[in-house]
Amino acid sequence: MKRRQIAWILILTVDAAYIAWGAMAAVMPDGLLGPGGKAILPAGYEGYSGGSWAELLRTSPMTADYMMLLFRMYGIYCVLFGLMGSAIAVTAFRRGDRWAWWALLVSNTIALGSAMRYDWIVNAIGPFELTEYLGLAVVVIALAATAPFLSEERSLPRTGRDAIAEDIVRVIYEPVDAFRPG
Repeated sequence: MKRRQIAWILILTVDAAYIAWGAMAAVMPDGLLGPGGKAILPAGYEGYSGGSWAELLRTSPMTADYMMLLFRMYGIYCVLFGLMGSAIAVTAFRRGDRWAWWALLVSNTIALGSAMRYDWIVNAIGPFELTEYLGLAVVVIALAATAPFLSEERSLPRTGRDAIAEDIVRVIYEPVDAFRPG
């Protein structure tokens, strides 16, 4: 396998994990495992406020419900980010488009970096949160191995409807081809 093939599969794996985490956050924000065996949402609330999640539920259930709604929305945004990152990885990055390398570097750094910063702010770092560090490291290593400014290969600029149509076809049909021998 070539470096680019390994790199796009690694990036796809990280972005797929981001999709899975986001889906869990959207579906069960009060059940997603966090530090100390607590759910991440109560752990984050308690770590940030110093108050008790159970007490918040008892005294202000609408506030707790609103926080759950916000966390669900955050989960949906994670799913959407993961889908977009995956689409870029299996199409434009896989093909060698320069812009895709930069898009994946910036987007993964911002998405995973902001999630890590949230964990630090609310003092809630559990098993899933540690995977953010691992995921960002994997993406950076994969991108470093394929840095376009260190390579002599230059991709041709592709724009317009034809490029978009080709990308859509590739997203639908080509991911399976990547795992076939040859």
